[in-house]
Amino acid sequence: MKAVVTVMPKQSVLDPQGAAVAQALGHHGLDSVGKVRVGKVIEIELTGAPDESTLHSLSRDLLSNPVIEDYTLDVVA
Repeated sequence: MKAVVTVMPKQSVLDPQGAAVAQALGHHGLDSVGKVRVGKVIEIELTGAPDESTLHSLSRDLLSNPVIEDYTLDVVA
């Protein structure tokens, strides 16, 4: 079983890394680039049944910065 935590900047927060990637993609010939947002994905392999409440707490408090980032948690078999 695996937990996948995706952390992205909030829509209202400036994403300079995403802007830099969008500009670089344009410089490398991809003219159809609009907005780019850069986040991170954390995969956690679980050896037992997941405690989703604990996973949500850790995702919010440890793996993301709730002031500027949102997270999603997916538990997959």
